[in-house]
Amino acid sequence: MNFNEFNLDGRLQAGIKHAGFKQPTPIQASAIPLALAGHDLIGTAQTGTGKTAAFVLPILHKLLKGKGKRTRALIITPTRELAEQIHQTIRNLSRKIHIRSVAIYGGVGANPQIEALHRGVEIVVACPGRLLDHINNKHAKLNDLDVLVLDEADRMFDMGFLPDIKRILQHVPAKRQTMLFSATFPKEIERLASQTLHKPQRVAIGLARPVHTVEHTLYPVPQHLKKGLLIKLLEQTDTNSVLIFTRTKRRAQRLAKQLQREDYKVTSLHSDRTQGQRRSALKGFKEGRYQIMIATDIAARGLDIDSISHVVNYDMPDTADAYIHRIGRTGRAKRSGEAFTMVTPDDRDMVRKIEKIMKQELPRQTLPDFDYTVPKPEYPPSKRKPRQHNQRNGHSRKSQRARQR
Repeated sequence: MNFNEFNLDGRLQAGIKHAGFKQPTPIQASAIPLALAGHDLIGTAQTGTGKTAAFVLPILHKLLKGKGKRTRALIITPTRELAEQIHQTIRNLSRKIHIRSVAIYGGVGANPQIEALHRGVEIVVACPGRLLDHINNKHAKLNDLDVLVLDEADRMFDMGFLPDIKRILQHVPAKRQTMLFSATFPKEIERLASQTLHKPQRVAIGLARPVHTVEHTLYPVPQHLKKGLLIKLLEQTDTNSVLIFTRTKRRAQRLAKQLQREDYKVTSLHSDRTQGQRRSALKGFKEGRYQIMIATDIAARGLDIDSISHVVNYDMPDTADAYIHRIGRTGRAKRSGEAFTMVTPDDRDMVRKIEKIMKQELPRQTLPDFDYTVPKPEYPPSKRKPRQHNQRNGHSRKSQRARQR
């Protein structure tokens, strides 16, 4: 099968060729005909399966049938990085046609977004919070919307965006085409789908199990020896492009500094970094100026970098779904990849859940030249000075201030 069989507007073929698309991926082959026919659609697919083009191409085809500066398509997505990537896909596929789009998200100045909305765009790609700001301030008008896409709906639920999405839905026409994509379907997302879509067609690709091009290895290790084991792994592995996941942004920052002291070229991606810093980190990692990028789950959602050779779970994720999304950053575009996961005794339950999804026991491995018996260091007692009390009346200064107020 090739893209000509979809009977897309001929003007889209230049963009398809520029994007390097040869044959449709399974999600594209299943979803594009349904979307072109105007059906509401529920797609179960992970990032990296080609799902972005599965909804962008039908949107562009539909928009070419009508002209004007009004916003006719809205794509809602959970993170800035994913919004930028979708926006770039739209630009690549519409390179020979005059379709205008804008990416809207927080962390950057609002004025350029406002100017673009006032000039007129056919497609808005947005994160929920900043879009609501523009709606409330009368900058974004969605009353002419023809197509709504909710991308990575499960992650938007995880990030607490469901109330914002419901508020946005109050500003879009009831008569529209809606496509919802999600890797998993907790009951809240099923409920949202039932309230938002009309007689949807369902397409399920790559359910639950990660791509087969990834090799998984678990490394049992005490919590206090993780950093030492990580450095040993990096020394012994031909790691050209490594993505390391931590559970918190503070640990990401600390680990980045520790690896920099070991002379690794490291950058990080987490919510404390500005949008400019995030763009710089991503660009440098993609171009190979950084060998290692350390990221948290929220920041790394939707990363689309084909060259990542290894994913390292420095911390076990909170859910099995998050594990699937993490390791899906490698083994892309038919390349092979490796996923290393450090596991402590506290991670036993999550390991069992992951192995149930994988339908196999994941191999455990220890390094013969690494000392796993090093005891946890005993930290000296706190040197913090005891609270000073007011000697005249026996009350602390805080109590005295409270009485004065």
